[in-house]
Amino acid sequence: MLARGAVAEVVLPGDVPAMAVVGHGALKEFMSHPDVAKGAEHFAALQEGRIPVGWPLTTFATVRGMVTADGTEHRRLRSLVGKAFTTRRVEALRPGVERLTAELLDGLASAAAAAEDGVVDLRAHFALPLPMNVISELLGVDEEFRGRLHTLSTRLVSTDIAPEQAVAANQEMVAVLGAVAASRRERPGRDLTSALIASRDTDGSGGADAEGDLDGNGNRDGDGDRDRDRDKPASSGDRLGEHELIGTMLVMIVAGHETTLNLITNAVRALCAHPDQLELIRTGGADWADAVEETLRWDSPVSFFPFRYPTREVTVDGTVIPRGTPVLAGFSAAGRDVAAYGPDADRFDVTRRATTRHLSLGHGAHYCLGASLARMETTIALRQLFTRFPDLRITVPETDLARQHSFVGNSVRELPVVLGRPAP
Repeated sequence: MLARGAVAEVVLPGDVPAMAVVGHGALKEFMSHPDVAKGAEHFAALQEGRIPVGWPLTTFATVRGMVTADGTEHRRLRSLVGKAFTTRRVEALRPGVERLTAELLDGLASAAAAAEDGVVDLRAHFALPLPMNVISELLGVDEEFRGRLHTLSTRLVSTDIAPEQAVAANQEMVAVLGAVAASRRERPGRDLTSALIASRDTDGSGGADAEGDLDGNGNRDGDGDRDRDRDKPASSGDRLGEHELIGTMLVMIVAGHETTLNLITNAVRALCAHPDQLELIRTGGADWADAVEETLRWDSPVSFFPFRYPTREVTVDGTVIPRGTPVLAGFSAAGRDVAAYGPDADRFDVTRRATTRHLSLGHGAHYCLGASLARMETTIALRQLFTRFPDLRITVPETDLARQHSFVGNSVRELPVVLGRPAP
């Protein structure tokens, strides 16, 4: 696609016409364009009734939260959640992340020792539980919900599931998050969900288990004026509506662990496939943070992120994008754009000192709020993993690793490794 131009026409599941911006410069321009929005009210096909119930990408368009809000509403929602991601608060999480990483490596070693051939799935035993536990602790998600939330998150980012599966996943995700909110209402703590509930209840909007049925996309309907009133954005800058609470929790859970899960997995794959680059880090020619940034550029954890919509016809790099067209942000391609990174853009190089900053964590008003946390988690994970198991190797060729069933998330489904002898 990138070889054919910076903007490409694509077809989404269900034969929905769309476009993807894949060139670095074009994508940076598009993501900060004043006539480009995130709200589903600008999605022409959706508003005209041409998107069927159960469309696998519905959640990305309709979830109520930061990722689908614009302007004042976006700033309001982002300010509420952003308090948990200040530099000081993220840094305060470091000791806990260090301890959790060490504990998970103990478990990884035990799993490998219990396997007859010593092969263990690093993705399942290490890359997944680290960010899932961190974001769950941040949100106050009890352990009983965590496994199910990951399963549902995986379904929500899948792009090949049947309509009935998409509907069921959305409905169950809302139900589970409602149970999480109810738990935090009964036993509030110093977590983000408790804080969001407290903000929401300042206008007397009621509990997370408010009445009303779920429609086919997991959104609440019915209950007449009362439900609509609950869903209205509050006039105060520190209040959440009902759908905004659940939508914000959903976005935090999915983005808070799926992206970092893929980033850790992809970084391990890259370093194992490029032992010279791993050696550079070990000998001081680069550091683990450099490996994280190069992985973000070279093998982005999110390949195509949905959606943005022109609010009027816009032209990007000479290509006209009609008003209301759903547009994918092509992070994977942008990271390999030779126009931005030179003729060796396809090469994994931890010593790369690119003057062009990658876009894999977004750009502009919707830049990833949890970017610093994802970077910290991955840096700690890589340093401890390769320090403890310097001979770690992947047991199958890269071409034999099964890919995710998604063009949104970008990684493999399993990462079988042999740990080798631990460092003394």
